[in-house]
Amino acid sequence: MIMNAQTVTIASIVEGHGDKYALPRLLHRLAADLGSGVLRTPEPWRLNRGGLVASGGIERAVVSVASRIGVAGGVLAVLDADDDCPAKLAPSLLARARSARPDVKVSVVLAMREFEAWFLAAAPSLAGRHGLAGNLEAPVDPEGIRDAKGWLTRHRQDGHPYKPTIDQANLASTFDMKQARGKSPSFNKFAEKSNFY
Repeated sequence: MIMNAQTVTIASIVEGHGDKYALPRLLHRLAADLGSGVLRTPEPWRLNRGGLVASGGIERAVVSVASRIGVAGGVLAVLDADDDCPAKLAPSLLARARSARPDVKVSVVLAMREFEAWFLAAAPSLAGRHGLAGNLEAPVDPEGIRDAKGWLTRHRQDGHPYKPTIDQANLASTFDMKQARGKSPSFNKFAEKSNFY
């Protein structure tokens, strides 16, 4: 456990509209688990995935958000891997991001397939909550599912489709992070790479 009264700022870069609301909640939960000091999470900078991976994209985003950090903290970029291999794309994006601001701590994390795969890894903890079915079980390979958003829609009991702008932040505030770390290597990596203390 880290005991730190210092204010840390994580300036984040995301690709989805729902990520803008979900990621700060998740970062605050992780900070609370660490017993860390004060965490500031300015509104994430959103740029679609194509824009981020394009030449100069992540570099411009890092330069834009780095001014928000202050004395302590860093820049965190979180993207969906989709069909790319995170082990190949993440280091490439990280090198580009660091080259843009070598004086700033930067982490790049790719959710295997998509952010929502982290919820699938902890599906039992979401059973009966936020419109989801009461008998929810985690899929055998939550990160192997290509359409985690569709999986969440199919496993709702309220008849409403999963909508990232409405549901993602609620699920990020609720799912069991320990369960997710046990079944999702990319969530485990996210938890490690998000620690700027």
